[in-house]
Amino acid sequence: MATYNTEIHTGGGGWQDDAPLTLSIANRNDVAPGDGAPATGTTVTWNGDAGSGSVTFFDNGSSFQGTAQFPNEGPVGYRGTLAD
Repeated sequence: MATYNTEIHTGGGGWQDDAPLTLSIANRNDVAPGDGAPATGTTVTWNGDAGSGSVTFFDNGSSFQGTAQFPNEGPVGYRGTLAD
């Protein structure tokens, strides 16, 4: 499990702080270890009532970049850095 401080990028608004993202994938420790971050190059995609997104991890899982779309909003750039 890993928690990231995140930001979204809107068309004219630049990068803005967003809620932290905690990544926990049960039964697939090769994707997201229970005690750490995903490996560089790992891509995680999700879709549900709270929105959708796709992110790829870099720098041994210390950061990610991708896109997200939240209910009643258009798609935005989405990035994060591993929280301390």
